[in-house]
Amino acid sequence: MIERIEVHVTELPVRVKRIFSSGSYDTGPRDRILGKPVLVRIHADGVTGCAQIRPISPGHFVADTTQGTVAAITEIYGPALIGRSIFDIEGINEMFDLRLAGNPAARAVLDIALYDAMGKALGTPAHRLMGGACQPRIPLEWSVSLADDPAVMVEESQRAVSEFGIGVLCLKAADRRGWRQDVANFERVRRAVGDDIVIGVDPNTGWSVADALRAVDALRELDLGYIEQPVARRDLHGLAAIRQAARGIPLMADESLFTLQDAHELAHAHAVDAFCIKLYKVGGLTAARRIGAVAQAANIQLNCGGLAVQSQLEAAAAAHFYASTPRSRMFGAGEFLFGLNTTAPDPLVPETDFVVRDGHVDVPTGPGLGVAIDEEALRRHTLLQATVQ
Repeated sequence: MIERIEVHVTELPVRVKRIFSSGSYDTGPRDRILGKPVLVRIHADGVTGCAQIRPISPGHFVADTTQGTVAAITEIYGPALIGRSIFDIEGINEMFDLRLAGNPAARAVLDIALYDAMGKALGTPAHRLMGGACQPRIPLEWSVSLADDPAVMVEESQRAVSEFGIGVLCLKAADRRGWRQDVANFERVRRAVGDDIVIGVDPNTGWSVADALRAVDALRELDLGYIEQPVARRDLHGLAAIRQAARGIPLMADESLFTLQDAHELAHAHAVDAFCIKLYKVGGLTAARRIGAVAQAANIQLNCGGLAVQSQLEAAAAAHFYASTPRSRMFGAGEFLFGLNTTAPDPLVPETDFVVRDGHVDVPTGPGLGVAIDEEALRRHTLLQATVQ
């Protein structure tokens, strides 16, 4: 039975700032709570399940903040978990629905910690609790930030390809100067990295339908690999129109997909070819698997998104989900490589072999998530700590 839950907000010594159409991605000053990851440790029957999620607001389409996530766990979800079995996954997720709507980041970090605890209790990696290792070696994608100077995007793309062997790039799009600038950015990157690299675009809802149609026509000649969330999240008719006009260039939903009901509506509208699963956005591994079932029924592929900046735990959770899904049902590559020591090391995991090799990463094989945090590092980097018991 669950005895107590620890909640830590931890600093990120290396600040990460990125630009996209709908706002900014900024981890903030190292000593500021807002923008920092939330780590949870669930203690039950001699095992400790651990997970970490960074709520990415403000400045993005997800409403969760660090402070709101901590409050949801310590005030509502956490107390309701005390005394329950770590294996009561369905019952616990029902409790989430009944006790407090929304709050996917808080749900996600608790749900993932439960998978870590179950895996440790059984002595097996988390992916075996979700169907096994269909893909033990996972291809990775690099998300390239917008920049006023296209040379900055070219430099980031070249680093991804040359230093880490990345074979899939996703260029942020919907530049403030208009869709033609997006095409110019794409052309510069394509010339720099060559024809063997898959390059997609992600306007993060920043295009109109008209912009999207013209941009896709222009980008088709440059071998556009895919389109991610070109228009507003509720514009399913617009997505469907763009998908039809794209003539085989896959279209993926991100901002349009939060819930199981969103997945059903997208499938019913024939709006997209792929769902972008981000664990912090959908509410954890349990919710991701449910959405995956809708996708399978509708012949829609899955993509595993989320940068997991400087978090081995967050990256590992995504890797276990990716590994447990058959290759035929996956689209693109895993986005979580910013948690694999590419931009900066995880301050809580100073030693690791969970890193990028030739554009891929191997799913961890240790019990649970297979990632062990350093206790002294956790103590040193904790900005805020609370306990529920």
